[in-house]
Amino acid sequence: MCGITGWIDWSSDLTHETNKLEKMTETLALRGPDASGIWMSEHCAVGHRRLSVMDPENGAQPMIRRSGDNTYIIVYNGELYNAPELKKELENRGRRFTTTCDTEVLLVSYMEWGASSVERFNGIFAFAIWDVAEQKMFLARDRLGVKPLFFSKSGNLFLFGSEPKSILAHPAFKAEVGAEGLAEVFVNGPARTPGQGIFKGLSELKPGECMTVTAAGDRISRYWQLEALPHEDDVDTTAEKVRELLKDTVERQLMSDVPVCTLLSGGLDSSALTTLAVRYYEKHGKGQVHTFSVDYTDNDKHFQAHAFQPNSDAPWIERMTSFLGTVHHDIQFDTPELAGALYDATIARDYPGMADVDASLLLFCREIKKEATVAISGEAADEVFGGYPWFHREDALSAETFPWSLATAMRAGILNPEVAEWIRPAEYIADRYADAIAEVPYLGNESEAERKMRKMSYLNITRFMPTLLDRKDRMSMAAGLEVRVPFCDHRLVQYVWNIPWEIKTSGDREKGILRKALRGILPEDVLTRKKSPYPKTHNPNYLAAVKGMLLDVLNDSSSPLLPLIDTAKVRELAESDSAKSNIPWFGQLMSGPQLFAYLYQVNEWLKRFNIVIK
Repeated sequence: MCGITGWIDWSSDLTHETNKLEKMTETLALRGPDASGIWMSEHCAVGHRRLSVMDPENGAQPMIRRSGDNTYIIVYNGELYNAPELKKELENRGRRFTTTCDTEVLLVSYMEWGASSVERFNGIFAFAIWDVAEQKMFLARDRLGVKPLFFSKSGNLFLFGSEPKSILAHPAFKAEVGAEGLAEVFVNGPARTPGQGIFKGLSELKPGECMTVTAAGDRISRYWQLEALPHEDDVDTTAEKVRELLKDTVERQLMSDVPVCTLLSGGLDSSALTTLAVRYYEKHGKGQVHTFSVDYTDNDKHFQAHAFQPNSDAPWIERMTSFLGTVHHDIQFDTPELAGALYDATIARDYPGMADVDASLLLFCREIKKEATVAISGEAADEVFGGYPWFHREDALSAETFPWSLATAMRAGILNPEVAEWIRPAEYIADRYADAIAEVPYLGNESEAERKMRKMSYLNITRFMPTLLDRKDRMSMAAGLEVRVPFCDHRLVQYVWNIPWEIKTSGDREKGILRKALRGILPEDVLTRKKSPYPKTHNPNYLAAVKGMLLDVLNDSSSPLLPLIDTAKVRELAESDSAKSNIPWFGQLMSGPQLFAYLYQVNEWLKRFNIVIK
């Protein structure tokens, strides 16, 4: 994985702008700690930071290829999991290769098939290709948005980058946030609206989109989206297809010139991926798989089971590592480390995120990086297969809003009344929800109940899943770790999207069809384990720590956060009994310790980027 950035300026000669490009590229150093490269021309400049995974010797970027009288330059972040098949097809068409890396396969695919090449790719990617002869740039992002890509347009200037920080490093871009950006931060956050870049003038290429930029203008088009199609397979056939798709996906994503590890919680999703990885390693004589889990010091003393976290992970992790014989690494953090990482997590994400959930993942990825460069993770299974509690709660299904936005009123209540009037929280969420449900594709003969479940699935895949993918990309790449997410394979997502709800919940269980598909692969007790989310700290010391950090912000008259919030109300909340609440359900994201940590993050974000609110 890597970091890419660059810009086009049709009215200037960029060959004298090396320092600017180097600064933009350097902001992405954590994404690509192994190498750096830039390429300059009169109107186009591109930069790249590299994390070496495939063909470390020959895969340097920007990569330049010539065909006849034309020259193509690519900067690319991602992995092509069907590169071997594409390479063979291209060789049969007369193309020749000088490396074994997928970067060259992607570039030559574009040289052969043009913009339509993206429809052939199976992978996670964000890339930009400059066509010298035609003086145009082609950019694309993978179908599910696993890899990020931001851009900004202003007159003759076009900027792009893997992360906003690379664009913010260009002197022409100003760190300004308006009403819409604040609404994303205080009302919609961290479930950022697709395409929304928070900063004024900053946009995000959406999942499944590609873009062409020329002197005459730019054009964005969608090359992939979920389709509503009849599902004609019975339960057994469906389970078999899910099993085969998942197996094929995992095996493709285990391809690497460096060792691959897995993240293991002992839950259904991570246990399945780890088991498939172990089987693949055994079959190909690759040795033992290394597994990693995360927890917190003394968490066993403070853990209390409840509906959203029915049990702790530790016994289940031990169950799976013993079952599979993996080399396991149990990583633990204490309160000072977790609270201290809130700032770094904010900078990694370029805006406030999921508070301690981000911070702990960043710390976790840093520890994994000491032992590995590539990891497999179970993100997206709950969105794709319907595992979250809100899929099974009538109040959430009938709420006519995002299920993770049920706490919107409480969030809005901590704002300065003038700010609340400016950003209109309830209206903003209502508008974003209306936009989302207007996109949902239905089959003409579906019942109201079927339409309700299809709508909930669509909201999760296109609105909530990007939040977790964004989190995983930013925190892992800030540690120089590549994380692959097999449940985001577009073939699997498209197939499962159309499975009727009664089949998805086979056995009257959430994710029932996945459990059925994994029968014979996982131990029965793991197969039937209830969902438990990403582990959180239950130590009361964390509440005390983040409360103190927020009070320091409130007591500093220069804090940029203060004009935006109702400080008296926030103080009152910090001192109330409800401050102890720490229910790890996304619909209650702003309660207790997470609220205090989040507000601290907002203040640090405003300071770090010297943001102007206007």
